[in-house]
Amino acid sequence: MSFPDITPDLAAAAPDLRGRLSANQPLAPFTWFRVGGPAQVLFSPADEDDLAYFLARCPRDIPVMALGLGSNVIIRDGGLPGVTIRLGGKGFGQTQMLEGARVRVGAAVPDMMVAKAAADVGLSGVAFYRGIPGAIGGALRMNAGAHGGETTDVLIEARGVDRAGNIHVYSHADMGFTYRHCAIPDDVIFTSALLQLKPSDKEAIRAEMERVVAQREATQPIREKTGGSTFKNPKPHSAWKLIDAAGCRGLIVGDAQVSEMHCNFLINRGNATAADIENLGEEVRRRVKAHSGVTLEWEIKRVGVPAAG
Repeated sequence: MSFPDITPDLAAAAPDLRGRLSANQPLAPFTWFRVGGPAQVLFSPADEDDLAYFLARCPRDIPVMALGLGSNVIIRDGGLPGVTIRLGGKGFGQTQMLEGARVRVGAAVPDMMVAKAAADVGLSGVAFYRGIPGAIGGALRMNAGAHGGETTDVLIEARGVDRAGNIHVYSHADMGFTYRHCAIPDDVIFTSALLQLKPSDKEAIRAEMERVVAQREATQPIREKTGGSTFKNPKPHSAWKLIDAAGCRGLIVGDAQVSEMHCNFLINRGNATAADIENLGEEVRRRVKAHSGVTLEWEIKRVGVPAAG
């Protein structure tokens, strides 16, 4: 499937744009599931000011969505209409150590690289990021956490650009963090975060990170084409236990499968479509509801349009 090429119109509306606009760019290679259709337009801004400039001039009737490392998303087979924004490492990939054990991190920096950079200078507080396969922008949006830590524990403030092109600084209180959620409007694209860490022993931090990695490798299908945890834990339950009890471990739809290793993970066995993965997730939700009465909520974001026909 391909979309009408609107890049000439976008470029004409923003003549001083420094970033790159690409029409009908395949997105599957940018996602962990390796599925999904193209972006009608993929925009890679040069920096925060370039992003703000573009958003201020992008017609309001054109949908805009940010795509990070693609570890927590299903892009449907028909692709993403409008503009998909992917922040690159050059403009959004810096990690800066500041006085007082503070760290400024660009939204495109992978979570695990934040953990490693902090450990290298003896700062603790983000070892849990070592086991999260996303970037800081997604961590802010979802209050990403694992192994007893969450983004809310370390965030001082975040920067972001709204759909009108206005740059904002959001305090910790503004973020309104709850479980896998923040209160900032969905149309805001985060550009950086300021974190408060604590001086600590480098070897102790590295040992904690190694523990996180070992636990993840032992319990999660990290070498498969997967998207991470599929469903939120419906407290006081664990999603994987509900899925297992409903008999869904190993369940297959098309070429998508519930992981045998950790049944809150769905995997692409090689030739799955986005529809296979989403339909499998919906079948899991149906069986869990029938078995336990609990409704599972998707943690993985599902976006785009189905394939035609």
